[in-house]
Amino acid sequence: MTNQSDRAAAVSVDWDAEAAAFDDEPDHGLSDPGVRAAWADRLGAWLPERAADVLDLGCGTGSLSLLAAERGHRVTGVDLSPPMVELARAKLAGRNAVFLVGDAAAPPVGERRYDVVLVRHVLWTLPDPGRALRHWRGLLRPEGRLVLVEGVWGTMTPVGIPADRLVGLLEPLAGQVRLERLSEDARLWGRQVDDERYAVVATV
Repeated sequence: MTNQSDRAAAVSVDWDAEAAAFDDEPDHGLSDPGVRAAWADRLGAWLPERAADVLDLGCGTGSLSLLAAERGHRVTGVDLSPPMVELARAKLAGRNAVFLVGDAAAPPVGERRYDVVLVRHVLWTLPDPGRALRHWRGLLRPEGRLVLVEGVWGTMTPVGIPADRLVGLLEPLAGQVRLERLSEDARLWGRQVDDERYAVVATV
């Protein structure tokens, strides 16, 4: 059986080279008003109502960071790709947001703690998801939450992390774990999808 690290290696991407066209995907750039509104609605449900400190790991060009900042949250974004980070900084210029170049599995935030750790389509690429989750939990304040958007993509050689596996990894770390299926909501992706896409919100 192919393990998680093998899968991640098999689909490794040069994210620096992808940066310029990254926002062309409807759910990346959120340029379509309907797609943008769908993600804004979801974030509104996943993030605290009050202004909070949000750590967006693997933030890419900052599209989810922007939605969070527009809701009044203070955002720190981290991405391994300098071109992605530069695009995120430009996208959120003038907002209450800081972007850092660094590894999502071990973000360079020192002793800072956050109310929310937000991660989309990153965990499955990491060689040790369980270790990353434990580290991210340690970055949360009491009653903080992990908001993880993941999935399993492809049919012939699927890659990703199944929802039941992620829930199992989180249950020892969190007081409450909520799974939300996202595949059926075509508004989020700009099209109908038939693979497994979901979000997990875990409150510590």
